[in-house]
Amino acid sequence: MKAVRKLEPGYDKMELQQVEEPNVTGTLVKIKTAFTGICGSDIHTFKGEYKNPKTPVTLGHEFSGTVVEVGPEVKKVKVGDRVVSETTFETCGKCRYCLEKDYNLCSNRRGIGTQQDGSFAEFLVSKEESVHIIPDNVTFEAAALTEPLACCVHAALEKTTIKATDTVLIVGPGPIGLLLAQVVKAQGAKVIISGITKDKPRLDLAKELGIDVAVDSMTEDLTNIVLELTDGYGADKVFDCSGFAPAVNQALAVTSKKGTFVQVGLFVDKFNKFDQESIIQREIQYVGSRSQKPTSWVIALQLLSDGKIDADKMITKVTDLDNWREAFEAVMGGDEIKVLVKS
Repeated sequence: MKAVRKLEPGYDKMELQQVEEPNVTGTLVKIKTAFTGICGSDIHTFKGEYKNPKTPVTLGHEFSGTVVEVGPEVKKVKVGDRVVSETTFETCGKCRYCLEKDYNLCSNRRGIGTQQDGSFAEFLVSKEESVHIIPDNVTFEAAALTEPLACCVHAALEKTTIKATDTVLIVGPGPIGLLLAQVVKAQGAKVIISGITKDKPRLDLAKELGIDVAVDSMTEDLTNIVLELTDGYGADKVFDCSGFAPAVNQALAVTSKKGTFVQVGLFVDKFNKFDQESIIQREIQYVGSRSQKPTSWVIALQLLSDGKIDADKMITKVTDLDNWREAFEAVMGGDEIKVLVKS
């Protein structure tokens, strides 16, 4: 079968290769990949900015597909099921995090597309526990966004809570920011999303998706806008999806006293200069949110099925597996919003 492989650490070092199809044993489920979304982490891996613990490895972890074979110990998933899968392939099963099903925090976790071959391929395998059935009214294309949507659900609905009376600021209108804004909006809150001038198409899309206020922070005064909309108090909840320290500091300054700031975006640098003064003096709760957990997927799929998330409108380019490099270059070019690869 065809698979896009990261062969070794460093810039690029990726090829489309012919590899053997995976086999199923135990509780494993074999999935014929339909669509895979390109994640920011895939781009960082392409650029050599993330060091995968294992190479060579097939990338890809945002996917949808159809079950074509199941292992002898599989009990519920059936051949023909339309499915998505969590990125968790293996955990220790014994630590306090595993026992609480916080698999994203297990120190021995192996992830699909990082340590286990992923979905930029014609077929992949996942364990039954990680597999979720796609609702009948959700397309394969939309379902391919379930993984990033689950990350947003985890950040907004599991690491904190959103009330209808909240005013929420989302920093960064990339795919995660746009999905997160919709998750928050589905709770009835007022949502402000901010970006920079080159993000204009994404900010325009945010308005189409029902987001209340979209701000170009390079030409508009984000601080004044937030304070005016909150009677001078600041945003009740803030989510950074940019991973850009100056944007974080700007947002910390407009987070309300006793407010919550959730860090979703990943930084290229491990250490950054932050406005700790605001965190301390304003008694801000600064919360990290990593990936997702099983409950996040259940909620994400329900939001898709209920029509609360318009994933299809975010997909701006689709290529086939043979043209995977074109797809990666399109993401790196910055003009697309969400790019899918069809297997």
